[in-house]
Amino acid sequence: MRKGPPRLIVRTLAVTFSTLAVILLVVFVVLTVDVRGRVRAAETDKLRAGARLFSMLEARRQQDLAAVVSTLTENPTLKAALETYFAESRFSGLTQDQETALRRTVRIEVEKLASLTSANVIALLDTDDRVFTAAGPAQRAWPDGLRVTIAPMPGGSGQGVATVPGGAFRVTGAPLRLDQADIGTLLVGTSLDAAYAGQLAELAGASVVITVEGKPVASTLPPELLAAFTESAEGERRTLLGEEHAVRTLFDAGVARIYALNSIDAATRQATQSALLTLATIALGGIALAAIGSLWLARTLTGPIDRASRTIAAMTAARDFARPLEPTGSSRELDALTEAFNHLVDGLRAAEAESRTASIGAIRALAAALDARDWYTAGHSERVSTLSVAIGRQLQLGEAEIDVLRLGALLHDIGKIGVPDEVLRKPAKLTSEEFEYIKRHPALGARILRLVPFLAPHLPLVELHHERPDGRGYPFGLHAEQIPRTVAIVHVADAFDALTSARAYRPGRPAPEAMFELHRCKGAEFDPAIVDALDLALPGVAADLRHEPALRQLLGKATA
Repeated sequence: MRKGPPRLIVRTLAVTFSTLAVILLVVFVVLTVDVRGRVRAAETDKLRAGARLFSMLEARRQQDLAAVVSTLTENPTLKAALETYFAESRFSGLTQDQETALRRTVRIEVEKLASLTSANVIALLDTDDRVFTAAGPAQRAWPDGLRVTIAPMPGGSGQGVATVPGGAFRVTGAPLRLDQADIGTLLVGTSLDAAYAGQLAELAGASVVITVEGKPVASTLPPELLAAFTESAEGERRTLLGEEHAVRTLFDAGVARIYALNSIDAATRQATQSALLTLATIALGGIALAAIGSLWLARTLTGPIDRASRTIAAMTAARDFARPLEPTGSSRELDALTEAFNHLVDGLRAAEAESRTASIGAIRALAAALDARDWYTAGHSERVSTLSVAIGRQLQLGEAEIDVLRLGALLHDIGKIGVPDEVLRKPAKLTSEEFEYIKRHPALGARILRLVPFLAPHLPLVELHHERPDGRGYPFGLHAEQIPRTVAIVHVADAFDALTSARAYRPGRPAPEAMFELHRCKGAEFDPAIVDALDLALPGVAADLRHEPALRQLLGKATA
C-alpha cells in the first residue's frame, strides 16, 4: 500500500525542529571550536602564571632556606665538635675508637639540627666535598665518605642539584667557618621524588615531571603518559597519546628540570561539557518554546484546512453537495480556495444534472426502441419501472436503491434487442428452441450495458431478473438468498405486467387474477414479501379479489 504524503502539521513541526536542530548544531560546532581555542590559551596562560608564581614562591622559599642554613652554620656546638675532630686528627692522631666517638659527637649535633627543619636531609661535607655525616629521613642516600658534586643553579647562590646514588636532591649550602677558615659545608637538601612532585603539582595546579640528565625521576603522570612525555620533543605544546598538552618549565638547573603540564583536550572536554550542559538547558527551553510555538502555528495553519478537508470528505462520502463549504475566515488564501471549491461543486452539480438527464433520456430511448419492435409489449418497460418503484417505496428502500430500480427496470429487457423479430414478434406460442433463444436476453443485455460504465449498478437487474427463489430461474439458477432484493422486485413487477398485458396468442388477465397467480406462486417463483408489497402498493386489488366469486373459488381450491 502506497503511503501518502505527511500531514501539514507534521511537515510544519518537522521544518521547525529541523531548523532548530541545525541552529543548535552550528552553535555546538562554533562553541566547540571557540572553547578549544579559549582553553588552549587559558591553559597556556595558567601554566605561565603558575610558573611565575612557583618561581616567586620558590625564590622566597630558597631565601628563607638559605637564611636557615646560614643560621645553622653558626651553631657553636657543631663548630666546636667539628673543630675538635679535625684538630685531634691533624696533630695527635686518633685511634679507631676515638675517631668513632668524635664522629658520633658531630652526628648528634647534625641530627639536632635536622630535627629543627623539615628538610629530607642535612649533610655535612668536609673540605674535600665528601660526606662527613648526614641526618634526616633521606640520610641513607648520603653515606659517609661519598664525594658529592653539586650542579649549581643559574644565579642561585649556594643552591643547586646534587645527584647521589640514592636519588637527586635540590640543595642549599653554606660553608662552616672557624677563625676565617673553611672547615666544611653544611647542606640542606630536598629529595626530587614523587612526594616533592606532588607538592609542586598542588602548588602549580598542574601535572609535574622531574627529570635529571634527561631521565624522569619523579612524576604525577600515569606511566604510559610519562613514557610518551619522555619521548616527545621539547616545546610548549606536545601531543601525548593523541591529546594536546601545554608544557611549561618550572625549574631548570641544567642537570635537573621540573616541568608542569596540563591536557588541553581534557580541559577542553570539561569546559565543553560545562558549556554543553548550559547549551542543553537552553536547547531544552528552546525546544519547549519551539514546540509550543510550532504547535500553535501548525494548528493555526492546519486547523481550518483539516476542518475543511473533513467537511469535504463527509460531503463526498454522503454525496451531498447541496450545502456549500463555509469560509473559515482564517486566511484570504483558504477562503479563496473555499470559494473556488464551491464554484467547482456548483459546476459539477450542474454537469451531473445534465449528465443524469441525458442518461435517463438515453435509457428511455433504449427502452422505447425495444418496445417499438413489438406493439404488444409497448410501454412494458415503463410500467415495470413504475411498479418496481412502487414496491420499493412500500418496502421503504433508500433513494439510491429506488434510483437503481427506476432505471434498471427500464432496461431489464434491453437484451431482447439481439433477439430476431421472427422469434420476438411470433404471434403463436414459442417452441422450446425459440424459448431457449429468448432466455439468452438477460446475458446479452448485461453484455451490452457493461460497455457503459455509469450503468454498472443496473447490471444485476438486467442479468438476473428471471432468477427464481426455488433455483429454477435463468441464466444461473440462483436461490432466494443469492438473489438481490432489487432483482427480486423487478422479477415480480415484470411478471405482474406480463400477466396483465395482452399477447398475440392470449388476452391480458385482470389485475386481481394476476395478483392471485402471484400469491399462488409465492416462495417458489416469487419472493413472498415482495408479492405482499405489490399487493399493498396496488389500491383495491385485494378488495377486487374478494368480490370475484370465480377467483375466490380458485383461491379456495389452491389453498385446500
